[in-house]
Amino acid sequence: MILIAIGANLPAEDGRSPLQLCAAAAAAVRALPGLSFVALSTWYRSAAIPASSQPDYCNGMIRMSGETDPAVLLRQLQEIETQFGRVRSVPNAARTLDLDIIDIAGQIRTAPDPILPHPRMHLRAFVLRPLLDVNSSWRHPVFKRSVTTLLAELPPQQIEPWHAEPSV
Repeated sequence: MILIAIGANLPAEDGRSPLQLCAAAAAAVRALPGLSFVALSTWYRSAAIPASSQPDYCNGMIRMSGETDPAVLLRQLQEIETQFGRVRSVPNAARTLDLDIIDIAGQIRTAPDPILPHPRMHLRAFVLRPLLDVNSSWRHPVFKRSVTTLLAELPPQQIEPWHAEPSV
């Protein structure tokens, strides 16, 4: 089982919205060779963490299956981000696309990148809520806690289903 978080909060240069970018990114991840699609979460609207004046994010989670090397998958995801106009500037900057490996078959990796499971995933409703959609029985490989327990233990964070594009 491979869990990949998808997020965006800036439109693309071609005018596609964060929701459209996330949906297109999910299609690009589904097309990765050697992996098979299992599930895609609902799309969620969430506030930036840490709190800032950035626009809300569109977030979701894709679940894939197959065998992959974490470093190879990380490179493939970074290539997709680049194709979608991702520019890396400062940490936590607004972005057109963010693809994060959350978990690969329960592997625990402290180095090299990617660190697995994702080191901050258990602190973020925008990761845990979509994860619940695609694998409700998932347990954190390090903390040995269920996704529902981790989500219930979070302080309040703004997250809601992404029902429609905001009016302009």
